[in-house]
Amino acid sequence: MNVLIIEDEKPAARRLNRMLAELNIEVNTMLHSVEEALNWFQTNEHPDLIFLDIQLSDGLSFEIFEEIPVKSAIIFTTAYDEYALKAFKLNSIDYLLKPIDDEELKVAVDKYKEQQPKSNNIQVDINEIRKLLINPIDRKYKKRFTIKIGQHIKIIHTDNIECLYSENKATYIHTNENRNYLIDHSLEHWYDHLDPEQFFRVNRTFIVHINAIKDIISYTNSRLKLVLYSFTDQEIIVSRERVKDFKNWID
Repeated sequence: MNVLIIEDEKPAARRLNRMLAELNIEVNTMLHSVEEALNWFQTNEHPDLIFLDIQLSDGLSFEIFEEIPVKSAIIFTTAYDEYALKAFKLNSIDYLLKPIDDEELKVAVDKYKEQQPKSNNIQVDINEIRKLLINPIDRKYKKRFTIKIGQHIKIIHTDNIECLYSENKATYIHTNENRNYLIDHSLEHWYDHLDPEQFFRVNRTFIVHINAIKDIISYTNSRLKLVLYSFTDQEIIVSRERVKDFKNWID
């Protein structure tokens, strides 16, 4: 069995590795970030089974699936409250609530073995998991950003934002007034706080507002190129894996 652990806390990864060794399961690789996992999947054969942490050091592990169609069976390892965990049951072999219990780990592994080869055909529905992680009744999306400029604080309403983007490990918003502002936190953080009716993450670098799209152009490798009204600093390309969801979003 080819097994992969994706876990940003190295002590936790090593502990899980030791627990699996006691079940006579050898872990082939341990990865610790979204970026590391994306690079690894591009050059390695997909494993039979992945133990996948949700929150990684550089974002949510769902980003991996948005870029690469992973074909492996998955057992989630998570610290999320139980009300949200029904999502993992629907979209994975099992989930393990941290700190991981020895007996629960054994049960999850046995379940994987019983479900082969069916388990390798499971399709992880990222959007379903995202929706169930936060109770929709309590969900309130961000309406404005406050930006400190010298001694002043500027209020920018989300309706006046064309896009959010990352550059050189920093995150910016670009406004309808053709201005860029540095903001805290990552794109992944803001993606889960913005109204999905208004904003869409087209790739790892850009989140765009629906009203900012001036033109949509067919691009190489079944991708799409977006032209916004004022943002011209970089090309904005809808990644091939996101084209279908993007078309559904604008429909």
